[in-house]
Amino acid sequence: MAVHPQLPNAITIARILCAPLFLWLLLADAGRGGGLRWVAAVVFIVAIATDGVDGYIARRYDIVSDLGKLLDPIADKALTGVAFVGLSLLGELPWWVTIVVLVREIGITIYRFIVVSNHVLAAAWMGKLKTVAQAVALSIALIPFAGLSDAAAWQATVWWAGVITMTLAVVLTIASGLDYVVSEVRAARRARPAR
Repeated sequence: MAVHPQLPNAITIARILCAPLFLWLLLADAGRGGGLRWVAAVVFIVAIATDGVDGYIARRYDIVSDLGKLLDPIADKALTGVAFVGLSLLGELPWWVTIVVLVREIGITIYRFIVVSNHVLAAAWMGKLKTVAQAVALSIALIPFAGLSDAAAWQATVWWAGVITMTLAVVLTIASGLDYVVSEVRAARRARPAR
């Protein structure tokens, strides 16, 4: 079966375009947990799930491109970044969490653009793990589970699941950022000509 070589990039771009729609839906609900919040959560989950789809298609049909390697992490950052900001604007997530995540994500993205003429800084395994952890944590935070049951045990379980997954996401965000920095410093040292 022939696959258009730009299909993975088109999926990635669609993921980027979902970010503003998702944020509008999230903020339009204003934290009430109504229909728009459910739609926002579904848009986020479906969009973030396509991260695996575009990568799979690119590898399966050997159409991996430098543009795709550059756009894919940007799409993830756009989607997760607006989710963190939206949850903080609604008062559902502390701003310090969002700031830590955004500093790391924006810093790595700027660095990617700085070095793009020398090499494409593709996502490393820890960065991919970080994205999965953020996706799970944000999905739990976005789905209005509280409206499904008033039982105290249910509320406590959802709260702890959110705290644990968000903590793991923040730890992996910091660790993966440090991993990128260390890897790039080592690569720069290896590339430096011997005196």
